[in-house]
Amino acid sequence: MKFKVIQIGLVVVIVVLAYLVYETIQTPVRFNKEKDRRAEVVVQNLKDIRAIQQVYKMLNDSFADNFNVLINFMKNGKIPVVNITFDPSDTTLTKTISDTIGFVNVADSLFGKRQGFKPELIQYIPFSDNEKFELSAGKINRGGVTVPVFMALAKKEYYLKGLDLTLVKNEKVKDLIVGSMTEPTTDGNWE
Repeated sequence: MKFKVIQIGLVVVIVVLAYLVYETIQTPVRFNKEKDRRAEVVVQNLKDIRAIQQVYKMLNDSFADNFNVLINFMKNGKIPVVNITFDPSDTTLTKTISDTIGFVNVADSLFGKRQGFKPELIQYIPFSDNEKFELSAGKINRGGVTVPVFMALAKKEYYLKGLDLTLVKNEKVKDLIVGSMTEPTTDGNWE
């Protein structure tokens, strides 16, 4: 009888230990899946910010340094629609004639096909309970040339809010950044 009780006790201990080993392995796997899912959404927002900034720079020769300016630009800014034709007097087809034929709203041009897009929400990091992206812009000198730069940053603590904090603090888990304040680039650190 004692032998049976010991056997049942050992089976229970084995099952509990097997479950704990399984959970030890599965916790980081589940974290990585959720991290990747969230990062994909945040990266899309950073790409949207980059697209807006590039259009803003094209029309203003600088990047916007805050979201109020960017949101106002998306709502009220206009992008010229230009018709480019070859100069008929140029037989080499290297000269062109540009003619502005109209204007289109920035938000419609960039996000017109995206249902439910709201310009006001571009400033908020997804999954963060309304924490905002850090946005900065300025100019740097590269090779004697003044170059406009910008950077938008989503801290990992914000977009991974609610997940296991010890895994979030792992140095392999990165903040997501597009642009740079020290280099003339508009690349993201995920590219």
